[in-house]
Amino acid sequence: MSMSRHRPAPADTGRRPHRLLIVEDERRLALSLAKGLTAEGYAVDVVHDGLEGLQRAGEGAYDLVVLDIMLPGLNGYRVCAALRAAGNDVPILMLTAKDGEYDEAEGLDTGADDYLTKPFSYVVLVARVKALLRRRGTTGGSPLHVLGDLRVDTAARRVFRAQEEVVLTTKEFAVLEQLVVRAGEVVSKAEILEHVWDFAYEGDPNIVEVYISTLRRKLGADLIRTVRGAGYRLEER
Repeated sequence: MSMSRHRPAPADTGRRPHRLLIVEDERRLALSLAKGLTAEGYAVDVVHDGLEGLQRAGEGAYDLVVLDIMLPGLNGYRVCAALRAAGNDVPILMLTAKDGEYDEAEGLDTGADDYLTKPFSYVVLVARVKALLRRRGTTGGSPLHVLGDLRVDTAARRVFRAQEEVVLTTKEFAVLEQLVVRAGEVVSKAEILEHVWDFAYEGDPNIVEVYISTLRRKLGADLIRTVRGAGYRLEER
């Protein structure tokens, strides 16, 4: 087994470039993505097998993994689930040739952070990568957020209200996470859409209201305040 390494040309700052791992068995696609992402300034490693991908992701200090679902050795669902079971919270962008709500739900339920169906625009992939890295940056402080009797652990992805655990879906947690990391601030519907569904979402923007309503039902109506015409604010009552 071999791994391709792509390093960005020496450039600007002294800041370490983000390290990305691409796990994709379509070699032409994998190398094309690596070349493009390297040109964007990322340090990119490429492997073509699920077992090797799991090993590399577990050993390497990667900032993001681009993970195909249909892989030899071990499929992407199992790679993702194994990483999460081991406590590895690296952002994972899943790629698949399949299309359908069931596949997306399975991918996200195993712990993936985003999902992209082939064929996709390279511009869209880069935007998704940047959004995931930005999202990781916004939650880079302490993973535990406490607001009154609400506790949100963004590393373990667990939520407690008054000492009782509240079970949330992947999307519900993602919406709550955007509010809790900016507790006391107004977070607009557009910002939630961008960070949770990303810019390419073409559905009804009122989907945010649906998730806010669900969070209020599960966590209590007193936590999330609607600021008319501006967005939502998580506040202690």
